[in-house]
Order: sequence, then C-alpha cells, then structure tokens
Amino acid sequence: MESLSETQFAYFLLSPALLILLLIALYPLIQTFGYSLFADQLTGSSRLGEFVGLQNYVALFTGARDFALPSAFLPGFSSSFPFVTGIYSSALMVTLIFTVVSVLFETILGFVQALVLDQDFRGRRWVRVAIIIPWAVPIVIQGMIWYLMFQPNIGFLIGTQQNPTFLNTLGLSFTPLRNTADSLFLIIVADVWKTTAFMALLILAGLQSIDRSLYDVARVSGATNWQQFKMITFPLILPTVLVAMLFRTIGAMRVYGIIETMGGCTTVPSLSCLVVTTFNNSMYATSATVAFVTAALIGIVVSVYLVKFADAEEGF
Repeated sequence: MESLSETQFAYFLLSPALLILLLIALYPLIQTFGYSLFADQLTGSSRLGEFVGLQNYVALFTGARDFALPSAFLPGFSSSFPFVTGIYSSALMVTLIFTVVSVLFETILGFVQALVLDQDFRGRRWVRVAIIIPWAVPIVIQGMIWYLMFQPNIGFLIGTQQNPTFLNTLGLSFTPLRNTADSLFLIIVADVWKTTAFMALLILAGLQSIDRSLYDVARVSGATNWQQFKMITFPLILPTVLVAMLFRTIGAMRVYGIIETMGGCTTVPSLSCLVVTTFNNSMYATSATVAFVTAALIGIVVSVYLVKFADAEEGF
C-alpha cells in the first residue's frame, strides 16, 4: 500500500465499486448486444433465431424493419405525407425532440428558480418545500393527473367544439392525447412541471458553494448585477449545470412512464416504448437491437457532456 501513488491508491479504493458496476451494467449491455446479433424467433421454444450479425442494425437504420415494428425507428419519407408527419411517427426523432426541448426548458426554469431561492427572503424554506412537491409525485400518479386534465368531458383544460377553452383557441385539439403532436407537447409540459425542481435543487447547491466574498469585492469595484452574474456566478456554476443537464438528458432519453400513462406508446413512440413493445411481441432480437442503440446514443451524449465539463473545468 505504501508504495502506491495517490492515483493508484484511489483506483484501489474504487475497485470494488468498479467491479460491481461491471457486473450489473457492463455485462447486461454486452449480453444485449449478443442478443441483437440473432434473428427474431417468433415460434418454437427458442427465443432467438439464427445468427445474422449486424443485419438487425442495418435493417433498423435503413427502414427495412419498419413494417414489422409497432412504430418506425427513423422518420419515414413518403410523397403522400409531409416530412413532419414522418418525424412524429419515428421513435428516434420523438425521443430526440422530447430530450432537447424538455432538458432545455428544465434547465432555464431550474436556473431561474435556483437564483430566486438563493436570495435571502422571508419564507424561503416554505418556497423550497413547495417547489420540491411536483418532483416527489410518482410518475404514474403524475401521468394520470395530466391525463385526466386533458380528457374530453372530464378535464377542465380541454373543451368541446361548442365550448372551447383558451388552449383550444391556441390550436390544441379537442382530443389532444390522441394526436401525436399535441400529446408530445403535453408530455413535455408535464415532464418540465415535474423535473424542473430537480434541476433547481442541483443548481442551488452549486450556487451556495460560491464564496460570497467574491460578490463583496465585485460590488466594491462597481460591478453591476449583470456583470457579477456574467463574471462570477455563471462561470462558477457552469460545471454544476452541466452535471444536472447530464442527469436529465440520460433520464429523458429513457423516457417511458410518463408517455405510457398519458398518451400511450402507440400515440407517442419513443425508443424505450419501442423496446418494450417489441419485447412484448416476442421480437427479442429487435428489442435488444433498439435497446443497444439507445444505450449507444446515451453513451455518446455522456461523452459530449464529459468533454464540455472538462473544458469548463479547464477554463475555470
């Protein structure tokens, strides 16, 4: 032990956790990739058919497998329908749209909430508790709440052709949860409502770790509030924001529960929905292929975030 360097000793202490991670994360991922190299076996006692190599991936990315899937993997190209329709019927594009839009608004609103909660005002503790409440609601209950709110003749946010509500006048259909575009919009709103508190808490923790004496020096030097935010707050809080965005991006790319409880996977397909539905239809190899593609996409996103995080740390 005494002959080990600090880095070697750190890896030695982390080795049990790394070993457990390999067993519970890496091995299932490798096994999933192995399953994806076989054909679907829809009959017989065996779950997998003959070995086909990377044919499942080729069929998935070229659209050759779309006819057998409950929803397309990539947006379809058809002269009969506009390109936007193909996007909304594609599991990959729906997932990317949900991820980008929801994480963007959750980050912005969470940042604003964190800045407000970082101020010293009366009743700040109660405001913090109130903000956490949506995040504490289970996904299934949250989905049912929003589902009922937008049900015709039940919910108060949706009207009829005779008595339209304000949302209907803005373009929301009278059966929004049966329409892919409207359902995706409402699911994003519901996810932002729930998860903004998570972003706010993480960013707030980063804000409170900033040395307050830096602001005192800036005020003495005549810096405005915007200059203090630009030169002190934002650079110091950027690594925390990137970590919070990383957590939310991973969660958003695996979205399933809120979709299934609100619009349903047939209305709003996502990659996770495609994995579940193909598995339930005994398309085990196809399910493994989509699952591995999803994991690969998440790995790429994580790598990008880590590079940005390293750049932010180096710049600081």
